[in-house]
This record gives sequence, C-alpha cells and structure tokens, in this order.
Amino acid sequence: MSHNSFFAKFLRLIGIVLMALTGGFTLLGGIGTSCAAFNPTGFGESMAPLAPFQWLYILFVLTGVVIGAWGIWATVKLVKGTSDSYKMSIQALITGVVIGFIHIYASRALRGKSMPVDAVVYTTIFTLVIFLLFRIPGIWQRVNFDKGGSNGTAGGVAAIILGLFTLTVKHTMASTHTWGGVNYADAFNTAMMLIGSAFVLSGMGYLIRLINIRKIGRTPFLSSQHRPL
Repeated sequence: MSHNSFFAKFLRLIGIVLMALTGGFTLLGGIGTSCAAFNPTGFGESMAPLAPFQWLYILFVLTGVVIGAWGIWATVKLVKGTSDSYKMSIQALITGVVIGFIHIYASRALRGKSMPVDAVVYTTIFTLVIFLLFRIPGIWQRVNFDKGGSNGTAGGVAAIILGLFTLTVKHTMASTHTWGGVNYADAFNTAMMLIGSAFVLSGMGYLIRLINIRKIGRTPFLSSQHRPL
C-alpha cells in the first residue's frame, strides 16, 4: 500500500468514526432530553424552570432524535461511498450546531446551565471543522468521499466505537444526569446494553468478514480462474 493510499484511508477512517460518534451522541442526547421534556418537575429545582416551556423541550427531543438518525444515515452513506455522502454529512452537522446552540441558549436562560447538551454541540462543531478541513484541495483529492468506493473497514471500526460509547454512556454522562443520588443516564440500561452490544458485535463480524474475503482473494487456488461455481 502506498503512502498516499494509507493516508487517504486513515483520513476517511477518522471522518467516518467522528460522524458515527456525533450522530450517536446527538441521538442519545435527544433521547436523554426526554427526562426534562416530559417530566420537568420530577428532578427538583434543577429542571423545574423548564415546565412552562415543556413544548420547546419536546421539540428538542424530536429534533435531537431526527438529527442523530440523520447523522448515522450520513455515516452509512460515507461507508458506502455514495455521491451525496459528504453533502448529507455537512447538512446534518450544520443543523445539529444550529439547533444545539438554540438548546444551549434556552437552557442557560431558563435554568442557568445547559450541560450535557454542551458536550453534544462541541462534539458536533469539532466534527464539522474536520469535515470542512477535508475540503482543502490537497486533502480532498485524497479523502474525497464522493468518488465512490466502499470504506468497509472504517465502517466496522465506527460501529465498534459507537457500540462501546453506547455501552459506557451511563458512566460518562453520570455527573450531568444524577439527581437525588439517582443516575438517570442509566434509565434505559437494558435498551442501551442491547443496542451497544449489537453495534460492537456487528462491527466485529463485519471486520472479520472483510479479513476473510481478502484472504480468499489472495489465495491462488481461489482466484477468479479457479473459483468454484
């Protein structure tokens, strides 16, 4: 493998992993907002000021879920190498930043703080900056997501990392989701365990499949001329 080819694959891997994490983080953030949206008075004084604006936080739940799913779908397109994958990624990221800043402003104005949505927005901004840097001509010539071709290895790695993030989010977000000694980041423990495990196992299975396919392709007696029908 040439140096340029390795560099291109590495850049695509970084982009796909970041997009997967951002989409997953946004989706989980949207789901997590449901606590404040549907029961703002159930967490003491911290969330009570949100009650008059419950409708707004229900919208934040819906937009968070939609934008998160949008980001994950954009990740799938990046892995497949479709011609609209980069455009969709940029659109999802910009939308996430705009809605995220509205969410931050509303939460700070109403309750004086906005974590954990800050972390979601900062992650989205970071990913957006990286994707914009990809458009620098010298870099885009190598990383160009729109020129087709599968990025299967990157997809498998992204699925594993997203799965691990889903499995550990109850710990990483505990400090911003604990009220009265209860960690509400663990509210959907069974679902998160199942989803996270599914991502990890599917990612590992896909990588193993790719390795086996490449081994078969390098085996002389299974070349195109000798492969059994």
